[in-house]
Amino acid sequence: MADRLIAGGPAPDFTLDDQSGAPVSLSDFAGRRVLVYFYPKADTPGCTAQACGLRDVLGDIGDTAVVGISPDVPAKQAKFDQKYHLGFPLLSDTDHAVAEAFAVWVQKSMYGRTYMGVERSAFLVDRDGTLAEVWYKIAPKDTPRFLVESVGS
Repeated sequence: MADRLIAGGPAPDFTLDDQSGAPVSLSDFAGRRVLVYFYPKADTPGCTAQACGLRDVLGDIGDTAVVGISPDVPAKQAKFDQKYHLGFPLLSDTDHAVAEAFAVWVQKSMYGRTYMGVERSAFLVDRDGTLAEVWYKIAPKDTPRFLVESVGS
């Protein structure tokens, strides 16, 4: 697993397909702040609360972009977006290469079973591509609050 990222360091660039199958790169947002957040699975309770919370603060974060990433395929991301009218890119990281680059692909355990999966985390990338904020193991309800506190309007 990659070392944990730290604020002040460079954000790993990536290109992944969004919910409509179009490629989206981190570098597409050069000159803007962007929240890159990782979530385990579309349309599950925690992930829905997190995504809807972010949707609800879009008007409070100025020109900061929001990008969600999970291992789900684009079709599942599209259903998630349409169901909750999210209005921001949801990227498909099926081979978890980007999750690994951000050090959020980790060993997890549930009911005594261990498996690899996404650790819910968020990264605020500054206009120049450096990491302004790094939040590993973030709670769904904290993601929009921390974002608003960090960027204001």
